[in-house]
Amino acid sequence: MTIRLGTNPIAWSNDDLESLGGETPLETCLREARAAGFEGIEMGNKFPRDAATLAPLLESHDLSLVSGWYSGHLLERDAAAEFDAMGPHLALLKAMGCEQVIFAETSNAIHGRQDVPLSQSPSLSPAEMTAFAARVSEVAERVRDAGLQLAYHHHAGTVVETEAETDAFMEAAGNAVGLLLDTGHAVLAGADPVALARRYAARITHVHCKDLRPEVLSQLHAEDLSFLDAVIAGIFTVPGDGCVDFAAVLGALRAPRYEGWLVVEAEQDPAKANPGVYAALGHKNLARFAAEAGLAQSSA
Repeated sequence: MTIRLGTNPIAWSNDDLESLGGETPLETCLREARAAGFEGIEMGNKFPRDAATLAPLLESHDLSLVSGWYSGHLLERDAAAEFDAMGPHLALLKAMGCEQVIFAETSNAIHGRQDVPLSQSPSLSPAEMTAFAARVSEVAERVRDAGLQLAYHHHAGTVVETEAETDAFMEAAGNAVGLLLDTGHAVLAGADPVALARRYAARITHVHCKDLRPEVLSQLHAEDLSFLDAVIAGIFTVPGDGCVDFAAVLGALRAPRYEGWLVVEAEQDPAKANPGVYAALGHKNLARFAAEAGLAQSSA
């Protein structure tokens, strides 16, 4: 009954704004991630998309592939079409030994649009949310039959962003749908990550650990910033460097005891926040928080 600590390459090279860290070689990211102490890493935009190339690359850095983000379009197509579109991604994750696929609806999302303030996030009516959750559930069942777990990512700028939206989605979604708890996105949306961890502990299958700087959150609201401009301003940071109570969040996952990855996914402007330095800080702090919460870390 153990947890493993992973990271995400978005701190080195941003997926939503590729000019952030665009010049950073993938080798630098992998080398620094392993040097920081992480066992695994999630997919990023610079990763090769075939297992024959990716597996030896990660093995050369003693890293496992944790999982990979998938951008859903279930507001535009049915579950069968979505699952077919996921085919190559799922095949790669399975070939790499992953257990989870990270899923978020992005067909009308604004988190990647620097010209749109986060206050303009899309939303669904109760009836629309119920229908959407049913489609996600059907995809999750198909993903489960294919040997993977779907972890739904509540995310800023999408239709499942706030605590109320997360609650409505999880209430309507079937048991095949796991929840990816993201501490930073929870606080950004005004939600309490500790309450979410307690409420959905039995259904949380993946955790993104990012901290949040409250002064930048205040700036986001005062200046009506876009999500990307908030990232550039430094709204996110690694665990222990912001306002999130990670001891309480991880403590809430003790019963039932969480098993799986805790992933530091804290995108910042790498020109302002050295990714290697922050990776080491994030690993050190997250390992301590996990130990204090009674979550045993893998010795792998």
